[in-house]
Formats: sequence, C-alpha cells, structure tokens
Amino acid sequence: MRDKDRPRERPLAGARVLITRSPERSLALVDALQDAGASALLLPLIDFERAPDQHSLDVACDALGAGAFDWLVVSSATTVHVLTAKAAERGLVPAQWIPAATRIAAVGAATRKLLEDRGLAVALTPADDQSAAGLLAVWPEAGGKVLLPQADIASPRLAEGLSAAGSSVTSVTAYRTVDYPAAAERRLAIPAEDGGAALQPPSYALLTPESAAAELADGRLDAVIAASPSAARRIHGLSPLLGCRFVAIGRSTADQAAALGIPVAAIAAEPSPAGLVAAVAAALIAAEDAGGEPP
Repeated sequence: MRDKDRPRERPLAGARVLITRSPERSLALVDALQDAGASALLLPLIDFERAPDQHSLDVACDALGAGAFDWLVVSSATTVHVLTAKAAERGLVPAQWIPAATRIAAVGAATRKLLEDRGLAVALTPADDQSAAGLLAVWPEAGGKVLLPQADIASPRLAEGLSAAGSSVTSVTAYRTVDYPAAAERRLAIPAEDGGAALQPPSYALLTPESAAAELADGRLDAVIAASPSAARRIHGLSPLLGCRFVAIGRSTADQAAALGIPVAAIAAEPSPAGLVAAVAAALIAAEDAGGEPP
C-alpha cells in the first residue's frame, strides 16, 4: 500500500497501481509510475483486431492517397498504427502516402506525437479538452471532405458533429476493439512504446482477471487506470473496486464509468504518462484527506 511518509519527488511511493492496457502500450506509463515510486500491475482488458471489411478500408485509403479528402481526422493512437500499416502495404511511409495538401486533425497530444513521429504535419489539435467534443469546439467552418477512420465501437458523436459543422464525412471502420487477447490471426500489430530513457524496459506484474479481482478483494490495489470507455466497461466487471480509486484518462472514459456507477476519483489533465501519474497522485491524496475511506 501507499507510503504516507513518501518524499515529495516520489509522490506515489508504496502505491500499487493497476493499468488495464496491454504491455506494449504501457511501457511509458509503467516507467512514469515507477519513477514516482509506485508498483505497476498490468491487466490487459482490451485488444485490437484488423477491421473485418478490409475492402471498404482500402477504398477509403486509396482515396486518401489520391488526395480526395481535405481533412484526415485521427481520433486514436491505434488509428495511427492502422494508417502506418496501410502505407506499408503500398510500399510507402505515411509521409509519402498522405498528400501534403490533406490537413490532419488529431484528437489529442499523444495521437499528434505519433503522427508527427511519422513525418506528418498536424494542423489541428484541441488545446484543452482532448476529446471529440474538444475537437469539434475548434473545428473550422466549411471543413470540406473529411475521412474519419475509427474503431468499430466509436461513438457517432464526432462524425455527427463534423457533419453538423458542414463537412462531408466519410466514416470507415479501421479496427475492432475486442476482449484481450485478440485472435492471433486477426490481431492488429501494435509496436511497443518507448519505455523511457532506461536501457531495459520497466518491470511490472502481469495479472489475470481472477488475480486482479483477488487483489481488489484484499484491498491491495490503490488505483486503477482506465484509458478508454471500453476499458471502463470491462473494469466494471471486476467490481466492486472497494478502496481502489478509479482514474480516467479523459472525460469520455470518466463519463462511461459514471454511467456504470463507478466513482471517478480523478481525470488526467492530459492523456500522457505524466498526466496520468499526476491524476493518480491527486486521487490518492484526496483519499488520504478523506481518511482512506472508499469513494
């Protein structure tokens, strides 16, 4: 459990924090949690598969490469990986494939960084609310023709908002979100994240749903981090969380948790490892101030 006498530079000393993402998508967060003094435990709850309708996705991608769209709207890091794979299928890298005249919008800073790492210029990202609502708030009038590749379970809110703003939107399923693990023959390959400056990847404990439920029942987990609404839905299956604080990566994830009756202890100010560590620290400080009682 958390060490209440922790030094200020290690605000999570003694805390045990559950991350509900796959290892390859968690290394930077694990590294940041450990730097703050926490022990990281991983319980992968969701995974990704290639879209069943590859023909429709390829038609949209061919049109993208031919310059048929004024905007490409990218609403998740996973979409960036799909687009990178589609470029590779064509013998190209994304910067060679996506026309320079096609403006790119990213829903958040993490997605923007992945795009820029691939040599793509990002014209629009919401500064504060890094969500569909935040992007719609800064969307320009007369956006023209828009390609919106998304998960199969994506909310229609973004497509509807873009259409309402006067854009002509082509929505296409880029990938499927499934329970972990995905079928090996359909699993979407996601490259491992940079684990930080360390020469070796950070260490972590990999849990099963059964062992995670036992940790919760024993009161041995201080916080759980949900990085998507679908993760929140699956965390609900582990209920009750008892004294474990639920920390959301953003507003849409928090809204889903609240709809399920899960108390949200904190929402990250930005969807980054540093932002999530700060949110976990805020949640646990608030818990201490409340006398350690479950929310």
